Amino acid sequence: MSPAALRAVAGAGAVFGGRRHLRLLEGTIRGEAVAWPSPIRDAIPRIAALRGTPVAVLASGDPFHHGIGSVLAETIPAAEMAVHPAPSAFALAAGRMGWAVQDAALVSLCGHPVETLVPLLQPGRRLLVLSADETTPRSVAQLLTAHGFGESRIAILESLGGPSERVRECRVADFDIADAGRLNTLAITVAAAPGARVVPLGAGLPDALFETDGMLTKREIRAVTLSSLAPRAGELLWDIGAGAGSVAIEWLLAHKANRAVAIERRADRAMRARENAAALGVPHLEVVSGEAPAALVGLPPPDAAFVGGGIAGGAMEAAWRALPPGGRLVANAVTLEGELALGGFARETGGALTRLSVERLDRIGTMPGFRPALTVTQLRVVKP
Repeated sequence: MSPAALRAVAGAGAVFGGRRHLRLLEGTIRGEAVAWPSPIRDAIPRIAALRGTPVAVLASGDPFHHGIGSVLAETIPAAEMAVHPAPSAFALAAGRMGWAVQDAALVSLCGHPVETLVPLLQPGRRLLVLSADETTPRSVAQLLTAHGFGESRIAILESLGGPSERVRECRVADFDIADAGRLNTLAITVAAAPGARVVPLGAGLPDALFETDGMLTKREIRAVTLSSLAPRAGELLWDIGAGAGSVAIEWLLAHKANRAVAIERRADRAMRARENAAALGVPHLEVVSGEAPAALVGLPPPDAAFVGGGIAGGAMEAAWRALPPGGRLVANAVTLEGELALGGFARETGGALTRLSVERLDRIGTMPGFRPALTVTQLRVVKP
């Protein structure tokens, strides 16, 4: 710690931190030492109540990079804080590996499922990963192997910057490290075997990536649908009649800050949507099992809504009412009844209708020929 940071700790009437940090500074702390409760946010009101008394909060590395600093800033104004950052685990790990931080993906698995890594498994990329605990390295190795990335290299960097620092590296498929320390960071160089489950970065993921009973917005139509929905960072989507959840999943993959609620009336399909979301690296998809429009009651208002089912049952109208000005509504229909409903809605709202036709090469008798899929009529409308 810097001299300024040590002075701040010594002059504090109360010092909040993890038990490990408090033990390290036993000779410096003169005020009350307070160990973090669980959950850690329970301490924030107590810290705020001490306004007017010097308070020190201990954190590893950079407190505003996956740290307590941003949590405190939700309540304590920045002008009332003096921050003394130290090298983060990411900075230390990059230094040990000789990696450029700006060229690596930085991920925290503290409080996040290991499946969060799946979209980042791009061949040739480097990942720096904050582990949740000593079990994370093996869980990550198992995930990578299961998805076809067993040839990747994984380094476990333990207790960085301390006297017990240790760095060990191996091929993911050969992972056999059973004694990883609780404080560890992973450095992964991604290598994909033929057939590896790589999640493409563009819209319109291959249909084969989704488990489905047939209720799936197909790849080409899904790509156009995502384009029409026009996702923006941090927005919330309602995917009504979600089926396998493919539209909501791709919405979430568009940006890490995006949120989505998938509404599906059949419980088996709702469960399948959850499983698809986890498998494709967006386990935070919220799935509501119920039928729209009743299932929409009480949900946070969306920035965009997609209606793939329930077009004639009032779901479109309910979604339209919930959208704010500038919100986008997209609906797809393949039946005459659905097309008529879209036409009427377009006349009332000034929406645009587009017909989408796809033909795929197939066998017609003994000869190759193109077989047309069902034509999809798509409504897109922006709320004034």
